[in-house]
Amino acid sequence: MGRRFQEKVDNEELARLESDVGPIRVLMPNIKINEMFAIADNILGGRRVSVICADGKTRMARIPGKMRRRQWVREGDLIIVWPWDFQDSKADVKHRYSKTQAIYLSRKGVLPEIVDLFGSGEEIQEDSDESGIWSDSLKETANEENQTEDVEIDERIDTDDIDDLFG
Repeated sequence: MGRRFQEKVDNEELARLESDVGPIRVLMPNIKINEMFAIADNILGGRRVSVICADGKTRMARIPGKMRRRQWVREGDLIIVWPWDFQDSKADVKHRYSKTQAIYLSRKGVLPEIVDLFGSGEEIQEDSDESGIWSDSLKETANEENQTEDVEIDERIDTDDIDDLFG
């Protein structure tokens, strides 16, 4: 089979979105009509997808034909769903965000925690550790773990046990 298309983050578009100080520049769910954020959990086939909504419920969402032909919904995509009034376990998919737009919304802190798979609302920058305390201690613990695993493996292997199995 062919490879699946991996959507990449467009750094230029992300920088353009973040440079605007004003309001958020992507489509937001209309709370007045009960639209909400959701994550596509599982593609079920037959224009249906299982989604985890911002209210914590798992629903079966229907992808409309207009959207299905123009944008493909994949597992892990951030989407807007509109739950049905008469059957709460089902919903309609209204919009799919690109990966760049989802990261932008995550950095703005707009996404609820349950659907924020694209990073936290706050950026954590601990890469520049000037004292070197954390990097050295992490290397030492990794070396200690590797040494203990080697010892455990050596204790488990015994030539008498091998002879009993194959002899």
